[in-house]
Amino acid sequence: MRRTRCPTPACDGTAPTPGTSLNHVRCPWCLADDDRVVDSRVAEDGAAIRRRRECGGCGHRYTTFERIDEIPLMVIKRSGARQPFDRGKLVDGLRSATKNRPVTEEQLEIVAHQVEDELREGGSEPTSEQVGIAVLEHLRVVDEVAYLRFASVYKGFEGVDDFRREVGLLTKTTAPKRPEG
Repeated sequence: MRRTRCPTPACDGTAPTPGTSLNHVRCPWCLADDDRVVDSRVAEDGAAIRRRRECGGCGHRYTTFERIDEIPLMVIKRSGARQPFDRGKLVDGLRSATKNRPVTEEQLEIVAHQVEDELREGGSEPTSEQVGIAVLEHLRVVDEVAYLRFASVYKGFEGVDDFRREVGLLTKTTAPKRPEG
């Protein structure tokens, strides 16, 4: 197999520096790193860039995807233990709260995505309390019964008074403040 060296002076054949773009990749057929980009398109709803490349060594074309390498979210539990954020676990909890309710699987995925995005904006180590509050805020908009179900587990309701208090908070509305003048 013929191998060629990357012509870019700064390239040492190792992985790119974070925040930079990939200039050359090895051809899957001949392992040459002399390629050219033939076409670039946005993929995965803007989460990736799809590139069609042509090998300068053997002429084969192949596809690569460029994605952001996200920092993993580590949830800090009440006990102080750290655990990787698991979107599947979140969706399962939402699914339990919305069982037999008019909520679609798509809505659950949207809520999970919104919660994860909100947590990422707050840093890479949210607390389990922050996760629960974010879920409640988004679930309140989707379905009030599901909100109460989730709140009863998350907040550890012990009796009907806890439900009354939460329903009061759920239905509490305040009139908008009127400008003085």
